[in-house]
Amino acid sequence: MVSKEFFSAFRQIADERNMTEEEVLNDFQESFVPALKKMYGEGSNVRVELNPEKNRIRVFAYKTVVEEVEDWDREISLEEAQEIKKSHKVGDFVETELNLKEFGRVAAITMKQVMAQKTRERTRQLALDEINARADQIVTAKITKIDRDTYHLEIPGSSLEGILNVRGQIPGQNYKEGDFLKVYINPVYDDRRGEIYVTRSTPQFVRALFDLEIPEIGRGEVVVKAIAREAGYRTKICVHSEIENIDPIGACVGNKGSRIQTIMQEIGPEKVDLISWSADPLEFIAAALSPSPVLRVEAKEGEQRARVIVPNDKLSLAIGRSGLNVRLAAKLTGWKIDVLSEEKAAEQDAMNTEDFVLGS
Repeated sequence: MVSKEFFSAFRQIADERNMTEEEVLNDFQESFVPALKKMYGEGSNVRVELNPEKNRIRVFAYKTVVEEVEDWDREISLEEAQEIKKSHKVGDFVETELNLKEFGRVAAITMKQVMAQKTRERTRQLALDEINARADQIVTAKITKIDRDTYHLEIPGSSLEGILNVRGQIPGQNYKEGDFLKVYINPVYDDRRGEIYVTRSTPQFVRALFDLEIPEIGRGEVVVKAIAREAGYRTKICVHSEIENIDPIGACVGNKGSRIQTIMQEIGPEKVDLISWSADPLEFIAAALSPSPVLRVEAKEGEQRARVIVPNDKLSLAIGRSGLNVRLAAKLTGWKIDVLSEEKAAEQDAMNTEDFVLGS
């Protein structure tokens, strides 16, 4: 028999840790067993019987009845068992109730350690469950603290703190404490600090913005086929619709550009190229090099490599600053792309140095 306060403490722990009373009691029971083994031997079989209604804890050691004992911690001979109860036979269990007054200091420390470990594991699992439930979503979070280049965020409806580090930020954007901003939840969690990492710099962030702002994408009428991004500079997003009367580009732009402007305001000063998907890889590659006009696209047989010819005065536009435009086009299409001016292509053709075919 224990005091009422003993079981009342379990109810308090359950409330504090957002657990059921049964879960706390189970944790206690599971931690009690290793503690008892410290006293009665690691090989012993013990069980705990909890009865909160009667404020009672009972502990039993049990052994299996055998013909010949090989493990004295777990087994008892048939002869000894029948001295306790004549009806015992081989295979039965013989239980002996243990005296809790003998519960030692070492056992108590062991139980405390196991309970603490179980609490950490449960807290971590709850946090992971929360992340998994909210992963790959955009939420609007409040900046509660700025630590050098890292923003600490309050995520609505979450017990976890959001962390937006430099890597997850859009270059050129700055915020102050108290500001609200949209962030994408990554399934990455630091269980030492109870922090969940969020981002605004990944392609998934822009894709989630399109899901949020374009009803046709949310309903599945327009599909995002591919996306390539360098945060703060440019995003290329390829869209398509199987529904005949839906223009996927028009749906994303919206009336007077209202939809795409909402997205661009969120990621500005980043540029967004809307690309119409085509099953023809050469057409797709030409579209992917937007905003540059393309004269011709040729593919090299046996390789996923294309040669793109553009007007002489549009070469720098097609390549982009530091090669950004062609690099994103390659990511978007999955092809290696060589961009040449019309003049350079003519020189190559005259020298017959490349065997690109299927031009269009």
